[in-house]
Amino acid sequence: MKKSFKLTALVGIALLAISPLSAKKIKWKLAETWPSTLTPLASPPAKLAELVKKMSDGKFIIKVEGKEKHKAPLGILDMVKGGQYQMGHSASYYWKGKDINMVWFTTVPFGMTPSEQYAWFYYGNGMKYMKEVYDKFGVYSYPGGNTGNQMGGWFRKEIKTVDDLKGLKMRIPGLAGEVMAKLGVNVTNIPAGELYTALDRGTIDALEWVGPGMDIKMGFHKVAKYYYTGWHEPASEMQFLINKKAFDKLPKKYQTMLETAMKAVSMDMYIENFAESAEAWAKMKKEYPDIQVKTFPLPVLKALKKASDEVYAEYAAKNPKFKEIWEDYKAYMKKVRAWSMMSQYYYLETSKELGITN
Repeated sequence: MKKSFKLTALVGIALLAISPLSAKKIKWKLAETWPSTLTPLASPPAKLAELVKKMSDGKFIIKVEGKEKHKAPLGILDMVKGGQYQMGHSASYYWKGKDINMVWFTTVPFGMTPSEQYAWFYYGNGMKYMKEVYDKFGVYSYPGGNTGNQMGGWFRKEIKTVDDLKGLKMRIPGLAGEVMAKLGVNVTNIPAGELYTALDRGTIDALEWVGPGMDIKMGFHKVAKYYYTGWHEPASEMQFLINKKAFDKLPKKYQTMLETAMKAVSMDMYIENFAESAEAWAKMKKEYPDIQVKTFPLPVLKALKKASDEVYAEYAAKNPKFKEIWEDYKAYMKKVRAWSMMSQYYYLETSKELGITN
């Protein structure tokens, strides 16, 4: 009887030792490009940390640090690669100087819509290419939230012709910056926290940020009244970056928790940003009557499209991986765009004709 009791007790202790509730706490740090208060861009990391903590019964803790803490908003990839942080949250196209192929995982001029791009990521070759590109940095990359189609930016003066772009100083990242440069724009990339001051002081003449929901919070309408619709970022995806060694050391259940939570909060950011922009757009004309919403004239858009095609062709000629991804991306977009037109565009056009929407 005593032996049986001892054996039962030992088995119980062993089971307790390997149960999730008794597992040793895992503590990670996540650095984000944004100030921790800049929602919805800063929403996914905070919500991720909350979800993972709940799913692990408090055993997997992720401490999120905004740019106000680490002071390196555009250094996220290097910090995750070097192991100072196990995770990061940023936008992949910020690293195009390290590898031009990173632009594909945020967005590209005249590219896919969010639903098309998510389909490419998860049911096309997008995630495969993402892994191939980031492997050499010792980092895993996952979609981290989408802003949807971004606005074309805030301008101090109206853009009537292509010549109006020449000599303009503008903050615009990614391939779009190279496209604008071809048309004579002096392009720069400035962290979020410095944008308002740069525009206010005339350091730059124009900038693109996100959309009404976030742009109004930043106060850009106070110093630039021309607000243009988009062409350059139709599906801007953020990225979660994870140090490969740190991730591979995690118990499988924690890896699954992390991947599940990342996917959930990424979609939540897309919904949050859409809701905020819809609300801001509805209020804009009433509360901010000085804002003039414009679409770039067709000759300007044609010049931008031509310059975009030239940029793609130039990179494809010297970078085989870029050419491979570009060809795959174009083929997938052609296929899914037909359904986007059928399922969304024609419905929206019809609803407008019926007076359902303006």
